[in-house]
Amino acid sequence: MKRLSGWDAVLLYSETPNVHMHTIKVAVIELDAASRGFTIDAFRQVIAGRMDKLVPLGYQLIDVPFKFHHPMWRENCEVDFDYHIRPWQLAAPGGRRELDEAIGQIASTPLDRAHPLWEMYFVEGLANDRIAVVLKIHHALADGVASANLMAHGMDLMPTPASSSYASDPAPTRRELVSAAFVDHMRHIGRIPATVRYTAQGVRRVRRSSRKLSPELTMPFTPPPTFMNHMLTPERRFATATLALADVKATGKKLGATINDMVLAMSSGALRTLLLRYDGKAVPLLASVPVSFNFDPERISGNYFSGMMVAIPADLEDPLERVQAAHDNAVWAKESHQLLGPELISRWAAYWPRSGTEALFRYLASRDGQNKVLNLNISNVPGPRERGRVGGALVTEIYSVGPLTAGSGLNITVWSYVDQLNISVLSDGATVKDPHEVTEAMVADFCQIRRAAGISEDLTVVADAMGPA
Repeated sequence: MKRLSGWDAVLLYSETPNVHMHTIKVAVIELDAASRGFTIDAFRQVIAGRMDKLVPLGYQLIDVPFKFHHPMWRENCEVDFDYHIRPWQLAAPGGRRELDEAIGQIASTPLDRAHPLWEMYFVEGLANDRIAVVLKIHHALADGVASANLMAHGMDLMPTPASSSYASDPAPTRRELVSAAFVDHMRHIGRIPATVRYTAQGVRRVRRSSRKLSPELTMPFTPPPTFMNHMLTPERRFATATLALADVKATGKKLGATINDMVLAMSSGALRTLLLRYDGKAVPLLASVPVSFNFDPERISGNYFSGMMVAIPADLEDPLERVQAAHDNAVWAKESHQLLGPELISRWAAYWPRSGTEALFRYLASRDGQNKVLNLNISNVPGPRERGRVGGALVTEIYSVGPLTAGSGLNITVWSYVDQLNISVLSDGATVKDPHEVTEAMVADFCQIRRAAGISEDLTVVADAMGPA
């Protein structure tokens, strides 16, 4: 048994009927002649045989009586693989769009807390002798870094023993839960002085800084109202696109921009297109960009990140100006983030009471209006650098997307995988007519940036990736 951290618990408490807090991970797998008999039953055996390497998949949520403390994870619980690993048949012709539509349907329902908080879908019917594995896993279990490491364990990127030593643990008694909660409360009280010192140090750094916190840095609590900011519907829609990582690196190198700068710039240009289409005007936006403070390659669970507020220059028409502004805004946001301390919110989250926090998020999720903190979430996560295999079959593509947050109907998540930069977009049922509008606008803006930089607009074809939607 182990306690959810305060930050893990907040991600659990923030879930409502229209704000689902699971993340989606997708692996597209090519079946060669030797692996075309790979079935869902064989896949279940692969996962069952690796449970000692995929331990978070065996965590079951246990509530503490009277909500006396954050819930606990019962480790090594029994796992019903027939329940958790499910079949899905794609509609013809089995291309990118059909897979994206299926993933949107999968993402539209919350996870059942009576079971470990994950589901996998074994998706058949993809063109070119391919299947897809779609993992739906609750954010309370793992952040982006932990998810990437977990996927590496799930694929043939990590050594795995021939037989599993996984064994289930007994469920705790009511008395054990209350006793452990009392002890943990005493520990949390003992940590208050250190948390107060950490906060005071951040405040002192802000006061001494010549830059200070300002609207130009983070625009806290002032995001403009837009088409994407409203009360969410429970429905989810999903879209993907793939760029060659080498193209993005080469373009960024010529412009003095990082991959993260390029992701923010492409997002800015796409959002500008959508703002003009849906709102009739383009304005600067505010995005929450997750920043991890624990990059341990062995970590496969837990959340060690905070949201860095970055101004998105969607108001700028010139693509090169957007790249420069995206770079400058990211630098400024990092400075302010470090001034306050990257762990500030996660440390204080340990003291948020469950009932009050759940009530707050229910209220925020039911309000029909703009999110007062941010317009959208944008993430850039470095994924595996080596090609993975599952059951001997080659993993050709990986996609990932985080959840939508209350009042924010758009999430853009970018994962790199070997030589690919894979874009994923999640929206609810009311934000855009088709989420592929976002992915297409990002690719189009990348071409605009290259043209403005004097680089050929002809993009490298990623041979292993699915064709465009």
